[in-house]
Amino acid sequence: MEKNVIMSPTCELVLIGGSSGSLDVLLKIISSLRKDISIAIVVVVHRKTTSDSTLSELFSIRSSLPVKEVEDKDAIIPGVVYLAPSDYHLLFEKKHVFALDYSEKVNYSRPSIDVTFDSASEAYGNNAVAILLSGANADGTEGLKAIHQQGGITIAQTPETASFPYMPEQAILHAPVDFQMSVEQMIDYINGK
Repeated sequence: MEKNVIMSPTCELVLIGGSSGSLDVLLKIISSLRKDISIAIVVVVHRKTTSDSTLSELFSIRSSLPVKEVEDKDAIIPGVVYLAPSDYHLLFEKKHVFALDYSEKVNYSRPSIDVTFDSASEAYGNNAVAILLSGANADGTEGLKAIHQQGGITIAQTPETASFPYMPEQAILHAPVDFQMSVEQMIDYINGK
């Protein structure tokens, strides 16, 4: 990746999707975000289907930003980290409003990264950035394609830095990926450094 790649000032939304092996990376990113960040951060991670607030509590402890597990019809506010709830697809009803959906699993997952990224591409167009982390299936690849088609920025974790490189590798092979980044590069990018 070129040095000093800066996020567009028009960016309103950063989406981060991950699965197996992504928790440590997510914790590093969440704990390193500037507290004056002016964009919404949306995290979609494959997790157990039972209701469990442990992940949002863990993020809250590590983050200088407010962390909220999404509820249906929540407004999307800049400077907040949003977590997709377990066993629901996370959608964007329109710009700045979430919707939850209980339709069938996609890539064996609910929430599905593809579903959320695709929905965000329609609501936010070129004002969205989508980041795909470690994982053991190909969820996220189609969603990255949708973000890219709408003019948004697509990023995959550098496979050699991923605990489970299959997910970012599939994205790099099959979707337009604008940048491959290490965790540190992602943090700098989101923080505008």
